[in-house]
Amino acid sequence: MQSVTVDLEAASTMQLVNALSAIATELATREAPESAAACLELTEALAAASDMQESVLAGFIGRVDAAGEQARWGYPSTRAWLRSRLGMRESRAKERLTLARQRHRVPQVSARLASGDLSFGYATTITDAVARLDDHDCAEAEEILLGFVDQGFSAGKVAAFGHRIRDVIAERDGTEHAPDEVSKRGYAKSWLTTTRSLDGGRYVKGWLNPEDAAIWDGTLAPLAKPAGPNDRRDVAERTAAALSGVLSGGHKASKVTVICNLDTLTGGNAPARLTDGTPIPAAQARRIALAAGVSPLLLGHGHTPLYLGHRQRLASPAQRQVLETLYPSCAVRECEIPRTLCEVDHVHGWALGNSPTDIDQLALTCGWHNRFKHTSPDQIQISKDRDGRYVYRLLPPADARTSISTGPPGANGPPSGLDWAA
Repeated sequence: MQSVTVDLEAASTMQLVNALSAIATELATREAPESAAACLELTEALAAASDMQESVLAGFIGRVDAAGEQARWGYPSTRAWLRSRLGMRESRAKERLTLARQRHRVPQVSARLASGDLSFGYATTITDAVARLDDHDCAEAEEILLGFVDQGFSAGKVAAFGHRIRDVIAERDGTEHAPDEVSKRGYAKSWLTTTRSLDGGRYVKGWLNPEDAAIWDGTLAPLAKPAGPNDRRDVAERTAAALSGVLSGGHKASKVTVICNLDTLTGGNAPARLTDGTPIPAAQARRIALAAGVSPLLLGHGHTPLYLGHRQRLASPAQRQVLETLYPSCAVRECEIPRTLCEVDHVHGWALGNSPTDIDQLALTCGWHNRFKHTSPDQIQISKDRDGRYVYRLLPPADARTSISTGPPGANGPPSGLDWAA
């Protein structure tokens, strides 16, 4: 059993975090008390303490995000760092990052979360609701949603109000309109419904069957790529912009890749598949082939050249098509950028003359990691999996490797030997 003695006023932030980690480690080894009443009381006290820790965590994440420190460690975004390094699910990473970015816009929420007067669930519900509002509406929304909290509404109810916060503000101001009606439809066929919002926009809801979803992905995914490392739009915002580009006629021709054998195209029953592994019935594959045309894709020498040597710098369309069937996403382990948004990477660097433009010397990486690999080669470890695909593993910056473990979070306990001032 460890002994922890901390002067709360004199201790640095790192010393407090280390003490908290030691206490949490010890607490995790304890059995729950026999008394259910005691467990109920302890649960409420521990949950309240955890909520206040979330306030501190939001401050840390906000500072990392504002400074772009995660990029120095090889992560293209703060959310990617939270998912990969800390093992958070996408939903948890998103709500923590949203809280970190919006906390300065909702001062009442931030103060009440830090004091233990507001739960983390309520705080993230409110910050998610105000994320796309301007500053004026944000202030009004904070007041309205905190009012619902004080009236005793559950977090789920507050979230429902938050999803239609513009309507709630309009209702309070006397400018509301009749609720939208959404038709109830089945899922056998693709369908879309659109309804106007108060500000002249449109809500879109619907369902696409696998065939139409493949066309959607083939058309919009390449257009929804981040504009650069400073593009802070989330996937939903980039997808909306891509859809707008398609509707305005500014898009390129879409591409859908269906993998099947010749017997399927000539009447056989063997199913085909999309590049993400989704099975496609043989009859549906033939319908796609009739509408889109058929082109051979050969691994090796033949009708489609896949080995171009050093004579050609850029990969051919056929090579990219092969790579998109091999790599579901960026070759960097745990990077979730899909194949359609990735770039073709020369594994050992074409400019150095080490990696010819041959299919077995190429991989797919997102644009951010492609540039990171070029500028920070000492932070990329390259290996192959059992299927022959290249796998890139991120390494910490050289100046951090001596003090911070690269293993799973918590594998070596709290950091030691570090004493950062508060």
